[in-house]
Amino acid sequence: MIPWVQLDAAKVPGGGELRLKRRGAEFSIMLGTNELMNSRLSGSEEALAELACARIGGRGRVRMLVGGLGMGFTLRAALARLAPDATVVVVELVPAVIAWARGPMAEVFANSLEDPRVEIREADVADVIRAAVGEYDAILLDVDNGPQGLSRSANDRLYGMAGLASANAALKPGGVLGVWSAHPDGSFAARLRKSGFRVDEVNTRARGKRGARHVVWMAAR
Repeated sequence: MIPWVQLDAAKVPGGGELRLKRRGAEFSIMLGTNELMNSRLSGSEEALAELACARIGGRGRVRMLVGGLGMGFTLRAALARLAPDATVVVVELVPAVIAWARGPMAEVFANSLEDPRVEIREADVADVIRAAVGEYDAILLDVDNGPQGLSRSANDRLYGMAGLASANAALKPGGVLGVWSAHPDGSFAARLRKSGFRVDEVNTRARGKRGARHVVWMAAR
C-alpha cells in the first residue's frame, strides 16, 4: 500500500487548517480528520455544474459564479458545457488552494485555469455575492461541505436567510443558485423556499453510481 504524504498545509481564515496529501496519483484535501475532497471522487461536484448548465442552457454570454475552487471538478464540468462567450468567475478564500491548483495538482486541473473564460478571485464569495445585483446566470456554491459546515461558522453568511437574499439579488431573472452538500438538510431547503426560490433537491453519488451520497439543491430565481 502506498502511504499518504502530506505536501502542504494552510490556515483557513476564521479557524482550522487545510492539509494537502498525495498517495501515488491520488490527492486529498483534509480539514482536521475530515476529508473535504478526493481526486478520485468527483461525481457530485460535477453534477453541480451539469445540473446548473442544463437549467440555463440556450442563454448567450452566460456569467457563472463558482464559490470554492477545490479540485476544480465543478469548474471543469462547467467549462465542458458552456459556450465560448461564457465567463466563469471562481472565488476561493484560501490562497494556498489556488497555489496547489497551479502547483502540485496542476495535472488534476488539466489547464482549466488557463481557459480564457475563467477568472480567479481570491476573496470571500459571500462578499462577492453581496456586491452583485442581477449579474449572474448561475451561482454555484461548494463551500465548507454545505450548509451544515465544518470549517467556518461565518458560512452562515452564505446559507442563512440574509445570504440567500443576497444570492437571489445577485442572479439575473430566471437564474439558478446551485448548492452542494455532503449531507441532507431539510431546514436549508425550507430556507431556500422561504427566500423565494423554486427548489429541486437532487441526490447524487461521489463516484458515478457508487460512493457516498451527496445532495445538490437547484434553486431557481
